[in-house]
Amino acid sequence: MSDTASPQPTAPDTAAGYAPTERTVPTRSRERASYDREVVHAILDEAYLCHLGFVRDGAPVVLPTLFGRIGDRLYVHGSTGSRPLREAGRTDPGLPVCLTVTHVDGLVLARSAFHHSINYRSVVVHGVAHTVTDPEERRTALDAIVDHVVPGRSADSRPADEKELAATAVIRLDLREVSAKIRTGGPNDEAHDLALPHWAGVVPLARGYETPLPADDLDPAIGVPEYITEL
Repeated sequence: MSDTASPQPTAPDTAAGYAPTERTVPTRSRERASYDREVVHAILDEAYLCHLGFVRDGAPVVLPTLFGRIGDRLYVHGSTGSRPLREAGRTDPGLPVCLTVTHVDGLVLARSAFHHSINYRSVVVHGVAHTVTDPEERRTALDAIVDHVVPGRSADSRPADEKELAATAVIRLDLREVSAKIRTGGPNDEAHDLALPHWAGVVPLARGYETPLPADDLDPAIGVPEYITEL
């Protein structure tokens, strides 16, 4: 699949944006890149899942995981036995990583197979992950990860006890070398293909929620919290 466009200058480095770097300037469709903090944060905050990439034993590894954001800092948690989390604490100055999120907003169907595409919003973060050792920061980070999935949930659940905290590792990644990339609109068919007898357009995708299903052993007197029904 291909979806080309003429390159445009990258966004200027301003107080409201992240400074473009060699790794965050795309080689194709540069006009779709954004370094605006609000745009980046909005894409991150709407995503449930991120993909964390790093190099292990000379080979690339990419892991899907939950995350949370506090300002210009991302937090990822996992078992203390997880290799990337162990390496983030063992290596100096930390573990080089690449973290990404992507939303698919529509399927773009062109008259030619070459110009099929998707409408999307994505963020790519490059940086060095560090293990969080401060107890207060770890608790705050874990609350942020829980609330990232369902806002308000951390206050309506039992906090991790000492044993659970001891089994949980948290790493942080600062948002410094970061960019967003967004595609919107319809297919970019070639002029000589416009008369072809094939349907062309966009099939929009939307995220939705179904009726919450209570746990089998939930007390029937406990109703669905408002912060869930608001989803």
